[in-house]
Parts: sequence; structure tokens; C-alpha cells
Amino acid sequence: METLDSLSYCNSLTEYSRRATQEVTIGNVPMGAQHPIRIQSMTTVDTMDTIGTVEQSIRMIEAGCEYVRITAPSIREAKNLENIKKELKNRGYNVPLVADIHFTPNAAEQAARIVEKVRINPGNYADRKKFEFIEYTDQTYDQEIERIREKFVPLINICKEYGTALRIGTNHGSLSDRIMSRYGDTPKGMVESALEFLRICENESYYNIVLSMKASNPQVMVQAYRMLVNRMDVEGLRAYPLHLGVTEAGEGEDGRIKSAVGIGTLLEDGLGDTVRVSLTEEPEFEIPVAMQLVNRYQIREGHDPILPIETYPLIPFEFNRSKSREIQNIGGRNVPRVIADLGEQKSIIREDLAMIGHRYLSSFDKWVMDENGADYIYLGKNSLKFMLPNGLRAIVDFNTWVDDQNRGFPLSTIEEFKTQAHEYLNFVLINADDILIPTDWENKPVVFVLATSNEHAMAHLRRLFFDLNMWESRNPVIILRDYQSMSIQKVQVAAATDVGALLLDGFGEGIWLKSALNTNEINSTCFGILQATRMRITRTEYISCPSCGRTLFDLQETTAKIRKETDHLKGIKIAIMGCIVNGPGEMADADYGYVGAGPDKITLYKGKEVKQKGVPFKKAVGELIALIKKEGDWIDND
Repeated sequence: METLDSLSYCNSLTEYSRRATQEVTIGNVPMGAQHPIRIQSMTTVDTMDTIGTVEQSIRMIEAGCEYVRITAPSIREAKNLENIKKELKNRGYNVPLVADIHFTPNAAEQAARIVEKVRINPGNYADRKKFEFIEYTDQTYDQEIERIREKFVPLINICKEYGTALRIGTNHGSLSDRIMSRYGDTPKGMVESALEFLRICENESYYNIVLSMKASNPQVMVQAYRMLVNRMDVEGLRAYPLHLGVTEAGEGEDGRIKSAVGIGTLLEDGLGDTVRVSLTEEPEFEIPVAMQLVNRYQIREGHDPILPIETYPLIPFEFNRSKSREIQNIGGRNVPRVIADLGEQKSIIREDLAMIGHRYLSSFDKWVMDENGADYIYLGKNSLKFMLPNGLRAIVDFNTWVDDQNRGFPLSTIEEFKTQAHEYLNFVLINADDILIPTDWENKPVVFVLATSNEHAMAHLRRLFFDLNMWESRNPVIILRDYQSMSIQKVQVAAATDVGALLLDGFGEGIWLKSALNTNEINSTCFGILQATRMRITRTEYISCPSCGRTLFDLQETTAKIRKETDHLKGIKIAIMGCIVNGPGEMADADYGYVGAGPDKITLYKGKEVKQKGVPFKKAVGELIALIKKEGDWIDND
């Protein structure tokens, strides 16, 4: 057990309280302090297309975007930011602009004289990434820091002169060779990469700074932000505002869920002062998702009280799955299970199970299970007139089970369980406020179904998980959340946050979502959350950057083509990157990469190794498939 002081990263683990940060001036929309959590996005039009960028910016602003970020890969684009800014003002828009810089200090220095904020990436502002390992002594490492300082201080001085804010934005996949050589591809390396630049800023008495720790893996991203806050406190640095985002989240349901898992987990703990949801879609479509995330916390303060936590049973900066014993196929080394809820249906026929991944083929009289095949089905008081397929088991209400014990496994209250129990498997419904006596459950075939009605649901459930951990309880736990009155878009965001945050900390052996919505959508959401948290991989994963002014091809169309051909390759991660800036580094842990390398040219990767250069765009998807086959990762789609 660790004291909270040594592992602190938020105000409270049980009471919602937003972390107090210093105010940062960004034009007429300040950030941090008492200001609302700000919403932002990034243009996808070529920065040299002034009118196109302006019109897209206006669509973003009217959707609710408070900061507009625009790529400036060279001095040419940086200078054109002035034309964009003037045209926006001519049309009556005075939103702060943010220049996005990679590799080019002189472009950053030019942009800092024009826009309200500049974003730099420590991994490629003064360093380079050639995937080389170099042994550094303390002396040679310090010399490298001094070299960075010489390149970075001119930008600081310009920002001070023009009142420009600066975001020091670390990306997991683009850590420099220097950082990788000392710290590895880790959250600690991400944090140190940013702190090197932050210390230089503080030494120069420049404090108009925002920080970010973005990754395509929500688990890595959450650990890095937590560690960053802890390290700033330990070193006595100022409480700088945080920009939250999961980079290259993807498109559609997957992108929304993945973003909500990472961003929502941190918002739950009161971290974050601005949010950007990165989707492979038009930027104005990112805004409603960001708003859904942020709006959940506008009235969160003053929720029903939750007992405080005095000791922390896990290290919040690394992943350790909670240990549980196996009961039937739940807990132990099993993947987390998905419980599909059909308890409110009046009757259930075979065809209904297609909605939860189990299709009945009447002509062959057999069942087929797809990648979203639920593990258990809650029937409530229902009875079935057909046999369930192999791989699917039933849960029924306790009284229904008492009347006919062949219907399935019982869902009981604590008191009901004490009167009668199944020999092999019992689901016992626990409210997070219930008082549990650990010895009552030792060696009994009980899976807890943990629920709460507290508005601060994740923290309430986490409180009981901490207690179970402290008592060394090894009973598996299913996380139950009820979202009856929500749209599917809101359910995706809420469930990805409430359940995903617990899974990221290693808690939970299954998901059970209640909703009046389409059963297929809810079932898909459960599997999407497990995929995003890396707890159960059932789909091909696509790491695709949001297109921007650097993108060298139609990213949405290309992603759709690649997905159509490869979405049956369960567990394979494919990165689709619009340009070399989001190239091999940003792909992080992808198995294959498809990266824009120039007009009509694609580079293909296996891991971080270049396999083919200069592939013509029209042939590139076919060549990617050929590469996957050559490397032995292809399976035929039956």
C-alpha cells in the first residue's frame, strides 16, 4: 500500500474536484483557473488555401470550437496564418488561432508573432528520430539539453514579447532517440520529454504554457498525464493547464469510444482544461463528442458523498490487472466477459441473438458466433423455447431460478444468496454503498455485479474495488451501468468513461450495460470499450490520424478502403497516416503502417521498419494487403 501523497495526481479519488491550474492567456479566450474546460479542434484543409481554411474554421467555430489549430510545417504556411487570421476577422470571427509545429523552429518563431498560441512537440522540435540507440553519459546528456536550450530560447523570447501562449505537446510515438535511449518508449519518457522544455521555460521566467501527453493507446496516455501532474507537484513547478487528447483515435464508434476512455478517465479525476477529440472525420464532427465529454462535469460537484480513500492499493502510473480467481469462465486469466441484457423483452426468439453476435442458420440448423459474440445473456424472468448456442450462457432473476434451476444461473441480492445458491456460479448484485464482510464470500462461487446510482459513478465503483483489493477478495466483478434514458452517442461516451476508466486501472472482469436502445449497438459498445482499453482484442484496430493541412491523400476514403479489405484480421493494428509527420513514430505499436511520403507516394511499414518506399497511391492498398500476406498475418475472410 502507498500513501496518497506519494502517488497523488488529483485533488480527490472520491469527491469530484477539478484541479486548480494557473490561468493561461490565449487571445480573448483564457484557459485554466476558474474558466470552463475549453473545446478545440484542428483544420484539415491545406494551410495555403486561405479561403478553404477560413470556411472550415467557421464551421468549427459555429459548432462550438473555442480554439482553431492550423498546421504550419514551414515558414511559408506560418506566414499565411496572417492572411487566414485577417480573413476570419473580416468575417466577424475573432477565435484564437493555434499554430501546429513539427521539426521547424523558424516556422514556430514566425507563427508566434501572428497567432495566439503555438504548439511544439519536444520529440521533433530540436531532436530527431532515426530509431537509433545511443549511450549517453550524464555529461553528454546535459550537453544535449544545452543544445535544445539554444534552439528553444529564441521562441520563448518571441512568445514573451508578443504575449503568445505555448503548448508543449508530447506524443507517445514521436519520442526522440535521445529520450528513448534513456527512458524507453514509456510514460516516464513522455513526461521527461516535456519537463525538459518546461524547466527551460521556467528558467526564462516564461509561464504562459499548456501541456499535453497524447498517445493512441489510452492506457499509456492516462498514465503519462497522471505522472506529469505528480512530477510537477514533486518538483514544485507551477500547476500548468492540461490539453487532453487521444491521438489518432480513428473514426466512427471506435474513435469516439477510444477518445472517451482516455479523456473521460482524466476528466473523472478533475484533470484537464481543454479537450480535443481526434477523429478521422471532418473537424466540426469532433466538437459534439468533446462537448458530451465535458458537459458531464458541469454539474458533477456536490454529488452524493463517497467515503474518502486514505491509502492507494495500486500505482496509478502503470497497469496491473487486479487478481481474481476463476469461477467458471469468469475471472482468473480469462478475458473480461460481456453480458447482453434482454431482460426487458417480452419474448425472445433465436433471431434476437444475432444482435449480440450469435446467428442462427436455419437452413443448416447451426449457430455461428462473430467477433462481438456476448458471453452471457440476462433473461430476467424470461424463459427460452430453444437451446442456447455453445459459448452463450443465461442469467435469470433469483426467483425465476428458484422455480426452475435449469433456466440459467441466478442473479441474487445479498440476502437472496444467503437463502439458496447455485453450486457452480452465482451473480450477486452489490450496490457500491453495501457493506460487505469479506469472509462471507471466501471460496464461494460468487461473481459480484457491482452497481451504483451515484452521479459520480466511476469514483463510487472504484471505492468498492479499492476495498475489495484491500480485503484481498478474489471474487470476480462485473461492472453494471444503467443508461436507460440516453442516446447511443451519449451511452458510448458515458460507458467508455465510467467503465473504461476502471478497466484502465485493471479493475473488472466483465461489462453489463442496461439500455432501452438497440441491443446490437449496446453490445458493440461493450466490445469497443474492451478493445480501447486493450483488455480484450476482438477487432482489427485502425490507428488513423485526423487529416490536417499536411495530409497527402484523402484520409477518410483511404481508411474506408483499407478497413473494407482488412476488418476481419482480428487483433492486427494498422496505422494510416496522412504524412511523414504522423509517420513511423506516431504509429506507436502498430503492426503495419500506410504513410503518405509525398504527392501520390506511399511508404509501407511492418512495425517501424520500412518495407516499401514510393508506392504509387493507386496501388498502395493492394501492396499493403500483399505485405500482410507475405508477413504471414493474413487470413481469408470466409
